[in-house]
Amino acid sequence: MAENGRVSIPDHPTFELDGLIRSCLSEDLGDRGDITSLATVGDSVTASGVFVAKEGGVVAGVEVAERVFAMVDDAGVSRSWSVKDGGRVERGDVIGTIEGKARSVLKAERLALNFMQRMSGVATLTSTMRDKLFGSGAKILDTRKTVPGLRVLDKWAVLLGGGTSHRIGLYDMMMIKDNHIAAAGGIEEALRAADSYLSEQGLSVPVEVEVETLDQVDQVLTYLRANPKTFLTRVMLDNMVVRRAEGGDGYDTSLLEKSVAKIEGKLETEASGNINLDSVEAVGRTGVQFISSGALTHSVRALDISLKLKTNAA
Repeated sequence: MAENGRVSIPDHPTFELDGLIRSCLSEDLGDRGDITSLATVGDSVTASGVFVAKEGGVVAGVEVAERVFAMVDDAGVSRSWSVKDGGRVERGDVIGTIEGKARSVLKAERLALNFMQRMSGVATLTSTMRDKLFGSGAKILDTRKTVPGLRVLDKWAVLLGGGTSHRIGLYDMMMIKDNHIAAAGGIEEALRAADSYLSEQGLSVPVEVEVETLDQVDQVLTYLRANPKTFLTRVMLDNMVVRRAEGGDGYDTSLLEKSVAKIEGKLETEASGNINLDSVEAVGRTGVQFISSGALTHSVRALDISLKLKTNAA
């Protein structure tokens, strides 16, 4: 995913950035266009603007914003970016400047800002969580709890914030969760069915299974011993991080720690459930290798970025 130090957009078999931008522009412009600008802004009026960070954070979405302006009016709006995707900013820092036809600028500005603000918010939260794991060796992962249609961009923002991408969708990794286990009749049955399916289909993708108790950990290890050629690579230790009772301090991670110790490195380990800025540091100390957090994308706060415009109109 990295090209010459640049964190590139995650691969996806059906996603096309230009197609997403076209859809978003169509959503905004409808069948009439920007009627306010058409009515109030002359065709010859030009505008210049500055993207400014209103708070500190990690910038993401610059490449997307650049593409938005290019698709709206590549020749009519010039762009210059002083901060690249993944760069850190402080309050008041200039991220970039634009100049050109006012109508084109006004048509593109909100969409460009929407992408930049959301992606920067995701990248900033990811970076903060990653920093709390410093020295633990654990990696922070995203999830599928993303905005429909924006998953690739959400996951790109996680990468730009220093996180690690989990599976992109349902097609590139098998994740056997509680509902799959219930439908299959148990952990052993679900794992056996997964191995059979992958063998029959000639597929080689990683397999992860979700557990919530030490007994379920034992069941997974029993299957692993009996089936050393299994496709299973990782155990998700779900809901093993528990907020202490009222009046208590922090989170109880003892069950997670016991599970990691029991697995003894035979499989990769991933903690999930109740992962947030308050709990992630304690989770990292358990020895777990991966920590996935839906909070990175499902309830993130956008980074405050403004665009101030000036025109040549009298």
